[in-house]
Amino acid sequence: MFRKHRQILLMAGMFLLGTLVANAQEVVKLSLQEALKMALQNNTNILNSDLDLQIAQKKIWETTASGLPHVDVKGTYTHTFKVPTLSFGGGTELSHEEVPRDPITGVGTMSSLTLNDGETIYMNSTAGAKIPLGVKNSTNFDFTASQLIFSGSYLVGLQASKTYFGLSKQNAEKARLDVTQTVINTYNMIQLAEESKKILAQNLENIGKTLYEVSEMNKQGFLEKTDVDQLELTSNTIKNALNQIDSNLDMGYRLLKIQIGMEDAVKVELSDPLESGESLTSTSLQLISEPFSLERNVDYQLMQTSEKAASLELKLAKSGYLPTIAGFYNHTEKLNPPAFDFAPKDLVGVNLSLPIFSSGERAASVSQKKFSLEKAQNTRKYVSSNLIMQASQFQNDLKLKLERYQNQKKSKDLSDDIYQRTLEKYKQGMSSSMDLMTSQNQYLTNLTNYYQSIFDLENSKSQLEKLYNINQEITK
Repeated sequence: MFRKHRQILLMAGMFLLGTLVANAQEVVKLSLQEALKMALQNNTNILNSDLDLQIAQKKIWETTASGLPHVDVKGTYTHTFKVPTLSFGGGTELSHEEVPRDPITGVGTMSSLTLNDGETIYMNSTAGAKIPLGVKNSTNFDFTASQLIFSGSYLVGLQASKTYFGLSKQNAEKARLDVTQTVINTYNMIQLAEESKKILAQNLENIGKTLYEVSEMNKQGFLEKTDVDQLELTSNTIKNALNQIDSNLDMGYRLLKIQIGMEDAVKVELSDPLESGESLTSTSLQLISEPFSLERNVDYQLMQTSEKAASLELKLAKSGYLPTIAGFYNHTEKLNPPAFDFAPKDLVGVNLSLPIFSSGERAASVSQKKFSLEKAQNTRKYVSSNLIMQASQFQNDLKLKLERYQNQKKSKDLSDDIYQRTLEKYKQGMSSSMDLMTSQNQYLTNLTNYYQSIFDLENSKSQLEKLYNINQEITK
């Protein structure tokens, strides 16, 4: 009975394991838009840029709060080993004894009187009761409320924190554009590899059929062994190319999964077809005719913000000449007050800090910030000119890549026609194996160049789209 239950549990466990393995191997169909959305949600650079943005938001409130009311409570406990005392003097008394007078405390014989019988009576000053000037154990609580009234550095710092937030936002946008371009290029690379694999596999299948026919004809003495060897050589060349493509595809899929934050164990397939033909030509021509807007470029926006930050740093240095004014209210509560306590419980006041003389330190700081601002302005102008030149260069590059793609497409189609005609002639005995080998190599070379031209054209497009900051409407 026990063995039967164990067998049932074992079968159930195997069934569950099989289900988990099947689920783990489930293929995920991924479009380009879906890949970009996953990258914006999971890519490490995007996540870190979002955290920088949140830090900048908190920095704004931190700076703002420094100029708002502050309330502090402080508690102290003190133990005094010897409490000082104070005596305010006592009275006088008549005595038959003379007491030496202490000039500090005034205690002692003040005057004397001798009676008729010779007896002397002394008037002595006596010490008063000692009053402690504190307590042995003291616990105090201080309540302080303060409010900044005027500070030049605070006003400039508030502006600077908002500028810092804008800079973080632009860096986040730049990270988004970088990741988008990277994912698009990787996705296109995999598409091209998959398409090349399909065509080469079809060619290998055709070569295999032809090789079988040629081998049979060779056995019957109609063709030489050289013809069979030439086709086997062509077949091996295609097999090696397929093996290389498989290796490139494995690395490409792994790279894509890293970029979009997907587990390596997940099997992925691309669902979007490779863009080619009229669609690729149309989108390329549209991008070539797109005017370049300098203000829209993220790098230029970063330079503008950096210049603004340098200007605020100059203002901050100049604010060192301005006074700082703050008001405060203080309340002190003592749990064990001394008998005589002259300290007031409540205080209201104003603190004023006015810089007078710094031996040229502030002037030197202002001069440095002026030079830094001038550098930022020069850099902005340089980046502006460089971006305009880049836009023109990238557009010309895109034109050349488009022309090359169109020429390679024609060459691929022509070489394919030549190969098919040569193959038919070869089957009919009208063409040699060397002619077939030559046309086959020519077709493979043009096919490789064709797909390389598509990849170069797509890369050129994504590069120009990033520079223009257009066609990136991907939301999380």
